[in-house]
Amino acid sequence: MHGEFKVPGGKLVVADLEVADGVLQHVRISGDFFLEPDLALERIDGALTGLAADSPAAVLAARVSGALGDGVVMLGFSAEAVAVAVRRALAGATSWTDHDWHLLHEGPQEPALQMALEQVLAEQVGAGERPPTLRVWEWASNAVIIGSFQSLRNEVDMDGARRHDVNVVRRISGGGAMFVEPGNTITYSLYVPESLVSGLSFVDSYAFLDEWVVVALRDLGIEATYQPINDITSPVGKIAGAAQKRLAGGVVLHHVTMAYDIDAAKMLEVLRIGREKLSDKGTKSANKRVDPLRSQTGLARADVIDRMVSTFRSRYGLVDDSLDEKTLRLAADLVDSKFGTEEWLTRVP
Repeated sequence: MHGEFKVPGGKLVVADLEVADGVLQHVRISGDFFLEPDLALERIDGALTGLAADSPAAVLAARVSGALGDGVVMLGFSAEAVAVAVRRALAGATSWTDHDWHLLHEGPQEPALQMALEQVLAEQVGAGERPPTLRVWEWASNAVIIGSFQSLRNEVDMDGARRHDVNVVRRISGGGAMFVEPGNTITYSLYVPESLVSGLSFVDSYAFLDEWVVVALRDLGIEATYQPINDITSPVGKIAGAAQKRLAGGVVLHHVTMAYDIDAAKMLEVLRIGREKLSDKGTKSANKRVDPLRSQTGLARADVIDRMVSTFRSRYGLVDDSLDEKTLRLAADLVDSKFGTEEWLTRVP
């Protein structure tokens, strides 16, 4: 059995092992990490060998930490990262390069249709009708996208939304509300087999699926980091927020909205950003929570997107693709039956 885990912002940890009579055998940990002293690697292998194959990650990590003791230096990885690599080996996890990735980057679509496409495309990947896909969105109009479980009245000032011609829609994933203006926003989605994140906790899967874009942002000169659970940030403020939905068929929908630019005054007239949320983020002003890409890079929005896509393509490969009529028809039907209805929008009033 073979499993790999690339630590976000760190090094690769590889686990090769066998299982006999329900216990781990012949465990070998390797990777491009740094470890001192050399003999510590043997201690890691020995600590894991003989453990029950169904041991949770916390137990595996504790055993590794206990075996290493004091005086051991681990750079670019941790006992927890070793545990994740082992769990991924046991789960038969796949790696990015095990899949043939397709790219969708279509023309502008209305917000409700975007919500419907998320469900349709994810279901197609889960059913094996579409390969794992990266989709870059283009927005046809202003929008607020609220999370599946958010209260409409608590999150959105509907008078403000009407005044600024903002469409309000609800997505199928959880998380917080996002304010979108077509030229000021970069949005992308990943539709991936669950095997890609097997062995990862829900929290770890966020940073894992967005590591490539953090690399792309750093290549643009931005000091980007991942802030759990689901934010990409810089020293100045938030750059992006992610959300996920696990669907039947073993597929993960992971989508991210990034601020290329922002009209903070307009956003504050449409979104009701609570004091508790601002306090939790360590800021007193909503204007200071967001750190747009335009001011940091000086690049046009299209150029930022091109650099992001190029990073993904160079790491994992990409085949350019397009939406077919069947997919668009299914999405349009979902707008009529679900995403464009008052019942769905107000499911949490």
